[in-house]
Amino acid sequence: MTGKIVTFGEVIMRLSPPGNRTMKQSHEMEFFFGGTELNVASSLAAMGCEVKHISCVSNDFVGESAVSFIKGFGIDTTFISKNEHPLGLYFLEVGSSVRASRIAYNRLNGSFANIQAGHVDWEKVLEDCEYFHWTGISPGISETAYETLKQGLKTAQKKGIQITTDPAYRSNLWKYGRNGNEVLKELVSYSTIFMGGVNEINEILGTQFSSDKEGFIEACKELKQQIPSIHKIFDKIRIGVTASSQQTQGRALVDGNYFETELLEVNPVVDRIGTGDAFAAGLIYGLIHFDEQKALKFANAACAIKHTIPGDINYSGVDDIMEVMNGNSGGRIKR
Repeated sequence: MTGKIVTFGEVIMRLSPPGNRTMKQSHEMEFFFGGTELNVASSLAAMGCEVKHISCVSNDFVGESAVSFIKGFGIDTTFISKNEHPLGLYFLEVGSSVRASRIAYNRLNGSFANIQAGHVDWEKVLEDCEYFHWTGISPGISETAYETLKQGLKTAQKKGIQITTDPAYRSNLWKYGRNGNEVLKELVSYSTIFMGGVNEINEILGTQFSSDKEGFIEACKELKQQIPSIHKIFDKIRIGVTASSQQTQGRALVDGNYFETELLEVNPVVDRIGTGDAFAAGLIYGLIHFDEQKALKFANAACAIKHTIPGDINYSGVDDIMEVMNGNSGGRIKR
């Protein structure tokens, strides 16, 4: 067993009309528990990793149900606290073909938005930790979520832990007065492995690199110049033909060397939510067990296979992902 992987982030409930219905035509909803960092944690647990998730949920039967769901993966929930605010949630209409999916969030006064930094004992949380994963979603939700994460990152850096970040910038967050780009640049400076591409780098650095191969390489060099703690950069590319047909590819710059994966096609798409989180989980697993190039291929396969699974989480095990990575994507029945 490798050292623990710690994730920090909101536990959120997703509500969706069944199938591809719109809200207007439906009188019932399906619900799933998820959250960007929890999706990563759950996927890693499904791959057999030892994972601990840090969060705050509502002190009611909804929060209890969420914690029970998380425990079902074998994830350590010891440091998930509770408060009197409701669990955050979002509504999703799943699109199809030429009709795009739509999302509406209700999270900015939820339980995680009211997490208290002093309630997390980061020294104890990060004992025997090998990787600590965070995303740009968490510090965008509230001042206290930002402060809690910052304390965790400082502690992890002091301990020499590998810190992975997917610094996703969401303009619909950041309502509490801080500049999102400035905060993300600050927090990325504690990190060692960057999961993002040209768009993310441009947002953080205020640059205007192009998204082609040459632009990606130059953007990575500039990121490493301005934030020297970053030593590996991995990017997920998704090409949307329609809402029902997607292609995925990974590329990276490690030690000055550029490499990329082949394109994987997914058609039809069952669910796009959580595919980036599946990529992140696949990459962390891959970096623990493989070299960087194989890790990237594994991450791309994990991303592709998540498109076929309803809900926010990639339930696929290592063998399933390896089959896709090795080209066995014909979908034949296993008997």
